[in-house]
Amino acid sequence: MNKVELVNSISEKSGLSKKDSESALTATLESIVGAVSANEKVAITGFGTWEKKIRAARKGHNPKTGEEIDIPEATVPKFHAGKAFKESVQ
Repeated sequence: MNKVELVNSISEKSGLSKKDSESALTATLESIVGAVSANEKVAITGFGTWEKKIRAARKGHNPKTGEEIDIPEATVPKFHAGKAFKESVQ
């Protein structure tokens, strides 16, 4: 499902117009990204949690040459699915 399909689904289920559904989705995603960027944890009970994590520096290998390379530390967003979400997928 892409963004257009998601907007259509939200519109059908909520009774909102497609324009209002797209605005609501965009505002929701911007709010989550903004909060995680500000080092806040975003938790939606039953759905999941987003947070900022630091991935430690590590050694890797160039698959073409086999040469060992240093992979620097990185800050990445992390999502953990909630219990209800996990159960509904099974």
